[in-house]
Amino acid sequence: MSKRENDSFSVKDLMQLFIKENNLTKGMQKIKIEEIWNQMMGPGVATHTTSVKLQNKTLVIQLNSSVLREELSYGKDKIIKLMNEEIGEEVVTKLMLV
Repeated sequence: MSKRENDSFSVKDLMQLFIKENNLTKGMQKIKIEEIWNQMMGPGVATHTTSVKLQNKTLVIQLNSSVLREELSYGKDKIIKLMNEEIGEEVVTKLMLV
């Protein structure tokens, strides 16, 4: 019988390795973007958000409130900066509120 290797890895390291080897990084970023949006903006904005999509470094946020859309448009640069900081890399370069 062969000897067991005693190399131990954390689940987090194994998941990151799996994601990287199978080219799933962009898909995982899209999922994380939606989670970050809801967490960052809070329940008030999240209830008026109908969809969050990442398309070619453009974050497309669909809102059902024109008043909220107008308010958020004043802070687009800050939202982009906060999203990228939360993700840890520059994933979003443009924000569209529709």
